[in-house]
Amino acid sequence: MEPKAPHVSFLDRYHGEAFQPLYTADVTVTGGSAAHARASGVARSSDGELDIALRLPQALGGPGGGTNPEQLFAAGFAACFHGALTLLAERSAIAIPDAAVKARVTFGRDPVDGQFTLVADVRIRLPGVARALAEELVRYTERLCPYAKMARQGIDCTVALEP
Repeated sequence: MEPKAPHVSFLDRYHGEAFQPLYTADVTVTGGSAAHARASGVARSSDGELDIALRLPQALGGPGGGTNPEQLFAAGFAACFHGALTLLAERSAIAIPDAAVKARVTFGRDPVDGQFTLVADVRIRLPGVARALAEELVRYTERLCPYAKMARQGIDCTVALEP
């Protein structure tokens, strides 16, 4: 079956009083042979669509040879932003067939607490679209994309030990 983009009605505003779940990704990470997910882990989704080796990148002293959390986050961010951008462009009848979104996620030291943090840099290419129109489209996309909202506003998050 040929993949299909979501319909622009996906952009209709929700007016409920509580969070309305639409889809949940369920991924479990285990530590692998080194018993450490960053070094030798495996990430598997409950539906079996994701089954990927995690490896510490060479830049952090690891062997490479697999993906890492920063690459996965960058891929998710770029894909989500591209999808939102495409929906908004379609709704406005703006052709963006060669649009590209590049997300760079950098893992580093946090000067605030001395621990670790992430920094994201998202770059959008919209060849053939007038600069002012492209800027407006990107600005609206930034308000719509949940990854961009999360990066800007934070996210509701629960961390709990299972019984």
